Amino acid sequence: MLTILFLSPVSACFELGGHEPWFAPEPYTLTLDGREAGGGDTNVFSLFGLRPGREYRLLLRFASGRGEELTFSTPEERCALDVRQFGAAGDGARDDTDAIRTAIACLPEGGRLCFPPGTYRTLPLMLKSHIHLDFMEGATLLASPDRDKYPILPGALPDLDGGGDVHIGGFEGLSQPMYASLLTAQYAEDILITGPGEADGNGGVFWQDFPGLPAARPRLCFFNRCRNVRVHGLRARNSPSWHFHPYYCSDLGFYDLRVNAPKESPNTDAMDPESCDGVEIIGCRFDVGDDCIAIKSGKIELGRSLNRPASRHTIRNCLMEAGHGAVTLGSEIGAGVRELTVERCLFRGTDRGLRIKTRRGRGENCRVDGVCFENIRMEGVLTPIAMNMWYNCCDPDRESEYVWSREKLPVDERTPSLGRFRFRGIHCTGAHAAACYADGLPEAPIQEISLEDFRVSFAPDARPAVPVMKNFARPCCRLGLYFDNVRRVVLKDVVLRGTEGEALQAQHCGEVRQEGFRVEEEA
Repeated sequence: MLTILFLSPVSACFELGGHEPWFAPEPYTLTLDGREAGGGDTNVFSLFGLRPGREYRLLLRFASGRGEELTFSTPEERCALDVRQFGAAGDGARDDTDAIRTAIACLPEGGRLCFPPGTYRTLPLMLKSHIHLDFMEGATLLASPDRDKYPILPGALPDLDGGGDVHIGGFEGLSQPMYASLLTAQYAEDILITGPGEADGNGGVFWQDFPGLPAARPRLCFFNRCRNVRVHGLRARNSPSWHFHPYYCSDLGFYDLRVNAPKESPNTDAMDPESCDGVEIIGCRFDVGDDCIAIKSGKIELGRSLNRPASRHTIRNCLMEAGHGAVTLGSEIGAGVRELTVERCLFRGTDRGLRIKTRRGRGENCRVDGVCFENIRMEGVLTPIAMNMWYNCCDPDRESEYVWSREKLPVDERTPSLGRFRFRGIHCTGAHAAACYADGLPEAPIQEISLEDFRVSFAPDARPAVPVMKNFARPCCRLGLYFDNVRRVVLKDVVLRGTEGEALQAQHCGEVRQEGFRVEEEA
């Protein structure tokens, strides 16, 4: 069944129903109002260059001959302006900052600012409420290499009226000074950014001197305390650090994005929603130098003082390639994660599939529960499932005995907890280190891990790798299922192929229920 994911006055995003991840069951062609409109082979696709306030008829026809038809109408808009009308050159050489900032300031509420083909070199831009930026095919918003001209935003400022701190910037779970991002929005609402143009963060300007900068590196897009934000179709690349960083926001949608950064680039996560509520990430393709998606909720102090968990996140029909983790929780999850659904995704060549990172000290608000992965395919992922409550992050006490001690310590206000995790329809080929590695705390075991229709085969040339980052971690190869400090494990229709040694290791666990678990030899 063909459904509409998102509509703007000039673009539309659609999704095919079913169970298969990322790719459609067969290639298809598109016809819009009787005219050819391209085609594709993925479950999510987009149309651009539409007209506001108009009805369209879309026909999708598969290679086999069957088809689906859908009628839709684009929303009206107040007006549309061309950034060149304000003096932007778009030649990649001249600085277009003043022209673009002027255009944004002058744009009427509910208007669209159009970037025609060209390269628009600019310093960081501040967005406002009720704005629509539209980047046409061939348009590139290029971050200026003049790093010294980037504003540095404070982390938090005291309210002169005594109302507490006003938070402006943050990074890696802390409220701290940061360089302004290429696209920044503060305390705004109703923001639209549509493609299929490109935003280039020119990250090498910052990578070359990392670490050692006077403030946290900019993101490509930073949204702070915003609501009703939609980003559709944009091609993003080379951010100085994380590409998309929504920070304490609500009602967010990211559709049919492409995010790329060199594998060796530092901390260039694709999408890091932090303490956000109601997030959709659908039809996106990520290939970056760190985690593809990292869900966060503050480190220790913010998790305790603001206590806003990451909640109601949906990730669907995405392709994750070449990252440390395909979907990561943490490690800055001081306020926890609630209600995360990941379905119909394809992970290729990432170090880990699901990656959970927490540790003693994250605090009692760090509760992760209601996590479901369904209909996922993984190819060449070193460790498909990695759950780690001993993460030796970059905190000053990372190597302290408190972090690494395997003794059962008292449960107190510093103790995190992991709840229920369900994995169903997970098929993995070409694994290397371990099929599933779950390591809980003795004083706070992981509550439940359920594996159903879970299949993992190892690469013929599997190489040793560390499944999780913790003190004294040792590389492993072809390790099957490893559980330590888990209250309940349910294995239903679980098949491993090509493991070495004992296929199921359960230490300090409560119930281990097997409703179908077998190990097969390599073909």
